[in-house]
Amino acid sequence: MGQGELLNKQELDKLEGRGIQVMVLSVVFVLVLAGGLAVFMYPPVFEHPEGDNWTLRVAYFGFCGLTLLFVGYLVDREKTLRQLKRQLVAELERNVALRHQANMDLLGSMPNASQFWDRLTMEFRRAKTMQKTLSLVLLKVKTAHGTKLDTTAVCSAAAKGMSRRLRPTDSIFRLAPELFGVLLPEADQMNGKRVAVRLQEELLGARAAFNATFELSVFNYPEDAVSAHEMEDLVKSLMPEQHSWDVAASPAPAPAD
Repeated sequence: MGQGELLNKQELDKLEGRGIQVMVLSVVFVLVLAGGLAVFMYPPVFEHPEGDNWTLRVAYFGFCGLTLLFVGYLVDREKTLRQLKRQLVAELERNVALRHQANMDLLGSMPNASQFWDRLTMEFRRAKTMQKTLSLVLLKVKTAHGTKLDTTAVCSAAAKGMSRRLRPTDSIFRLAPELFGVLLPEADQMNGKRVAVRLQEELLGARAAFNATFELSVFNYPEDAVSAHEMEDLVKSLMPEQHSWDVAASPAPAPAD
C-alpha cells in the first residue's frame, strides 16, 4: 500500500476530538441564547401577561421544547457521524488488510532463491551447449531516506509491473525481500538492457505511488560472466548479508562451467 493509503490514527483522533468540541460549543451557545431569551420572556408571559395567557404560555413552552429538541439533534448528529466514521475506518482497514494479504500471497507464490539457482544452472548449461546468450536482470527496491514504506506493497507492485513486460520464456524470482531476479534466455547484452529500460518505464507508476526507487543491473553471458559460478557471485554481491549466508549454507547445484 502506498503512503496515502496508510491510516493516520492520530489525525483521525484529532479530527474526532475537534468535532466533539464543535458540538459542545454549539450546544452551549444555543442553551445560553435560548436561556437568556426564556428569562426575558418569563415576566411578560407569567407575571404581567397581556392578552390570551394560554397562547403566550403555549408559545413559551413550545420555544423551550424546540430548544431542547435542537440540542438533542446536535448531540444525536455528532453520535451518528462518529459511528459512520468508525464504520468507514473499519472498512478501510479491512480493505488495506485484504490488499496486504493479496500482496503477501503474490510474493509468497513467486519462485525463491533456491529455485533461482537451479534455473540459472539449467539455463546456463543450455546457453553454453547451444551457444546461445543468457541475460540476467536484477532489480533492487530502495526507499527514500527517512520514508516509511510498506515493502510488501511496493515489491508486489514491482512484481506485477515486471510480469507485464516479460516474455513467456522469461522467469522472475524473488531472491530477497527487496531483490528480484529476471532470467532472459537467448537475450544478448543489448536486448537485456532494452528489457531493463522497459521495466524502468513500467515501474514509473510504482515509483511515484510509493516514493521508492528501483535499481536495475544487467549481466550477460558471455560478456559479463563466462561461467554459472561467476554469475552466481554477481547475484550474491547484491543480496543482503543474511540471505547471502543462507544461500552459502544451503546446498547449491554444481555450476556448469
